[in-house]
Amino acid sequence: MKNLVVFASGSGSNMEVLARYFADSLLATVSAVVCNKPGAGVIERAGKLGIPVVMVNRQQLYVDSKLPEILHPLRPDLIILAGFLWLIPENVIKDYSGRIINIHPALLPSYGGKGMFGMNVHKAVIEAGEQYSGISIHQVNEHYDEGELLFQQALRLHPGETPESLAERIHELEHYYFPRVVEAFLNGKRLSPTPAK
Repeated sequence: MKNLVVFASGSGSNMEVLARYFADSLLATVSAVVCNKPGAGVIERAGKLGIPVVMVNRQQLYVDSKLPEILHPLRPDLIILAGFLWLIPENVIKDYSGRIINIHPALLPSYGGKGMFGMNVHKAVIEAGEQYSGISIHQVNEHYDEGELLFQQALRLHPGETPESLAERIHELEHYYFPRVVEAFLNGKRLSPTPAK
């Protein structure tokens, strides 16, 4: 059984989707959540699912370099970033090379990088007059949103699309594809995208 450790800073909807998807799996389980934001919704979601939460702060990550020490007892086979907004320290990227993945709410390399998350992304996509957006799932390296792409799924923007409506449609893509891409990745496979709708 593979241990999935989910890093999250927000509401935790993707964490919950992953946890429920793998709840009866013999392949993997969400064994812990790492959170950097006191009061984040993911903490309550994890509690209801009986998943332990480990809180971290900037001092531990970037000054004391304590994250490897914090992660060691969790024994993560795969670290999954699901709305975690801090850059992963280089010592963790080295220790878990090829075993950290992230989901991003746009079609990378466009609309990625520091500060490009959530509504910031959707507003930028709409303001640029793009015809398509989507999700990207990628491996994590020392730079924001620049790791090897594992999967992308596009969607076509509707006439009159708003950041709020786009966010809702992007969440639907995330919730459907993220656990399936993780499952394929754990099995050494790649999921294929479907035509944009």
